[in-house]
Amino acid sequence: QVQLVESGGGLVQTGGSLRLSCVGSGRNFAYYNMAWYRQAPGKQRELVASVNSGNELWYADDVKGRFTISRANAKNTVSLQMNTLKPDDTAVYYCNARILGSGYWGQGTQVTVSS
Repeated sequence: QVQLVESGGGLVQTGGSLRLSCVGSGRNFAYYNMAWYRQAPGKQRELVASVNSGNELWYADDVKGRFTISRANAKNTVSLQMNTLKPDDTAVYYCNARILGSGYWGQGTQVTVSS
């Protein structure tokens, strides 16, 4: 089991940048498939980016070229660098860890992009 704590959210203007971090507790962090999701008001939670245990990356179409996901297993950390932010990126961002059919969520961090 892993516990996840996100940080790095905040208020930023259109075109700005933020870096989200997620630190996981517990052992064997390197074996988890990690992802960032987001949920905007009135919308379903959606997958934004993922990095699996083999360091393969995936991005949603609307963040490709703007967001970068990375992991540092030695620090039990996964990060999401978000550049060229748009008002549509406003949401609560959640860190997710998956292994052997089990999934774990962080508490979320708010990202607000003003126009």
